[in-house]
Amino acid sequence: MTCPPPTARLARPLRILHTEAATAFGGQEFCIYKEMIAMRDRGHHLELVCQPGAQLGDRLAQAGFTVHRVGMDGPANFVRSVAFVYRLLRRDGFDVVNTHSRRDTVQAAIAARLAGTKLIVRTRHLAKPIRSLYAYTVLAHRVIAVSRYVRAQLLAGGAPPEAVATIHSPVTPPAVQEGACLRRELGLSSDALVVGCVAVMRAEKGHADLIDAFMTVSARFPRAHLILAGDGMPVIAQLHAQVARLGLASRVHFIGRRHDVGNVLNALDVFALPTHREALGTVFIEAAAMGVPVIGTDVGGVPETMQDGVTGLLVPPHNPAALATALETLLASPELRRQMGAAGRAYTRGLGLLNPERTADQIERVYTHWLAERGWLKHA
Repeated sequence: MTCPPPTARLARPLRILHTEAATAFGGQEFCIYKEMIAMRDRGHHLELVCQPGAQLGDRLAQAGFTVHRVGMDGPANFVRSVAFVYRLLRRDGFDVVNTHSRRDTVQAAIAARLAGTKLIVRTRHLAKPIRSLYAYTVLAHRVIAVSRYVRAQLLAGGAPPEAVATIHSPVTPPAVQEGACLRRELGLSSDALVVGCVAVMRAEKGHADLIDAFMTVSARFPRAHLILAGDGMPVIAQLHAQVARLGLASRVHFIGRRHDVGNVLNALDVFALPTHREALGTVFIEAAAMGVPVIGTDVGGVPETMQDGVTGLLVPPHNPAALATALETLLASPELRRQMGAAGRAYTRGLGLLNPERTADQIERVYTHWLAERGWLKHA
């Protein structure tokens, strides 16, 4: 299902409750954050239920949202959480409950069913195999998939097509701090060729493949450097050992988790992330929006973030040799990098693809469409 045209009218702004069980802050949580900001900007009222210590809750509270905290781990907290959300829904009359992870979906959706909430939506952010559709078809009324690939996974598992909408995660071009210069921070010369990657360090992100590919590239391009932004044990320790074993310590720079992603991307000649699995890959869009040519793997939703051969290059996963060839193609041609960077900027910024305002419009459309289907709104 693509986003439907407006077929129902809203008599008032919607009251929407989001839930998220994760306490760390990654791509999924950032997506929720941007979505809630954008929907609030359209006049809707949004609140969040999360666990104590959740970084998403901290950030949304700082942004002025009402944040409710309740433990969701363990049997005792399961009952407590269901009761907590049930009381909240009965008291404050939310129109939509939008859940995001398995744990909060089970607990919040049960509470919403008991409270008679008009619409329960589950957003699917992951590209992992779906073992059960229980949380998508029994507990939730409808599903949002963050890519066409994820939607296809849900349909292959038996979800009805009319119940699943594809809405790409919102993306905002990261800010660049005036006067900041990562190259200067790392002591790199102005004519260095810089390949970079921004991603949490998990084995499935393919950092080891990137380092192996860079080993091949480094022999041909002595001015080339590789910057790896992100953290995550124990993978980061394994990557440090790999770099030392290959003799690349002076050419590969681990800079940890950065909050100035715009500054990192601004320092790159090429962005590369050879991920093995990805629901969408919003960092490819962020890099393209900064005018950086991108290299990604032909997996999951990654092909939906770029135009292969125009804004970047797609390579097979688990293939350092193909990745090295793609890197060499771009590093050898400043003009090709310029062309692809300009095309990526135009594709993401000029067309307004995947920006939060567009995402919010699509979400509002599917909410109202589904509410009308369920008899809660009048058709226009």
